[in-house]
Amino acid sequence: MTRQPMIAAGLMVAAGAFFALVNTAIQAATMLNGAAPPAVTFWQYLIALGFYIPWIYRHRLAVLRTDQVGLHVLRVALAAVGVQLWVMGLAHVPIWQAIALIMLSPFFVTLGAGLVLRENVTTQRWGAVVLGIVGGAIILEPWSDRFQMYALLPVAAAAFWAASSVVTKRLTRVDGPETVTIYLLVLLTPINFGLAAGTGFALPQSAIWYVVGAGLLTAAAQHVLVKAYSMADAAFLQPFDHLKLPLNVALGFAAFGFAPTGSMWLGTAIILAASFYLLNQESRTAQPA
Repeated sequence: MTRQPMIAAGLMVAAGAFFALVNTAIQAATMLNGAAPPAVTFWQYLIALGFYIPWIYRHRLAVLRTDQVGLHVLRVALAAVGVQLWVMGLAHVPIWQAIALIMLSPFFVTLGAGLVLRENVTTQRWGAVVLGIVGGAIILEPWSDRFQMYALLPVAAAAFWAASSVVTKRLTRVDGPETVTIYLLVLLTPINFGLAAGTGFALPQSAIWYVVGAGLLTAAAQHVLVKAYSMADAAFLQPFDHLKLPLNVALGFAAFGFAPTGSMWLGTAIILAASFYLLNQESRTAQPA
């Protein structure tokens, strides 16, 4: 039992490394080779889906055990839009900036929990949200000549993924994780298909292997991530999840020469401090239950 949390931590780090490779491959396909982001997203998740088809078939009966089909569709639609915005962001924004801004997602989750689910959000949590937004503003530098509107795409992706997480929280009050997972896997590809229909599905020849690699690594990352969460609590794993930032920064610099500015480190430090404070507040609230 004592080794299991450490194995889970190692798996979490591995998942972060896989996702960093995914982001690098997507940026190479879009920014360097001109592939359309909707087409990249469609093929990436279609390839990833192929690895889960046997699992989906074995657990297909779980889909029938739900009275919340509409919420499942809403959740997957929000996630799909978040994925599209994220890939569009990587087509224009350096990895270090995109991955730092996506760390705003927990603060959007807190906003949704308070405003949509009507959960009790303390003054301390609202303070953490405000602090996280300040950190994001420092990274964006809207007052600087370096600011570009494309930098808002990862922020929007974080907001949509947070909205998807809020709906997931609502779904899991009734449905089990298998049902929630199957709906995500089954519905994500056709939604991506519809979103990619406008730009077409063709990829530049120079981008094909990057997209194939992104799809394969996405499947591996999801599998490792789920395994990690099955072995340890989310609160224990959260600090290891934050290691995705230096992994993405290192790969972005090695592959594209993207060097983060000083504002990234200051803004990220504020976001991390607010994140750990928010996590600590969540843990204290959960203990009496």
